Amino acid sequence: MTAVTFASPERSRRPQGSPFLRRLNKAAGMALGFLIIALGLLIAPLPGPGGLPVVALGLILVLRTSTGAKRLFIKAHRRWPRVLSPVRRLLRRNSPFVSIFWQMMLRAERFITRGHGAMGGWRRAFKRRRTA
Repeated sequence: MTAVTFASPERSRRPQGSPFLRRLNKAAGMALGFLIIALGLLIAPLPGPGGLPVVALGLILVLRTSTGAKRLFIKAHRRWPRVLSPVRRLLRRNSPFVSIFWQMMLRAERFITRGHGAMGGWRRAFKRRRTA
C-alpha cells in the first residue's frame, strides 16, 4: 500500500536558495512594506479611504517577511480579535481580497459614525442641532 499526497510539489516546499538571497529577499520585502505603510500614512489625511488599504497592504508585506512582527501581531490579535481578524484573513493564501476589504471598510465606517471614534461626539451634536 502506498501513501498518496494531493499537494502539488511546487507548493509543498519553498525554493531553496542561498541564505544570502533569502535574507536579501526578506530585507527587501520589509523595506517595501515599511515604504508602503509610510506612503499610506501620507495619503491618509486626503479625502476618501485612500490611506487605509495602502497601510493594510504594507502591513501584510511586513507580516509575511518578519517573524518578530508576526509575534507582535499574534499578541495583538489575541487582545483585539474582532479588529484584527480581517487582516489575519488577508494573510491566508488565495484570500478573497475584495470581500474582506469591503467588510473592513464597512466596519471602519460604522466605528466612526456610531460614536465610538473621534467623530462620534461631533455626529451626535450635529444631529441635535438639526432636530432642534
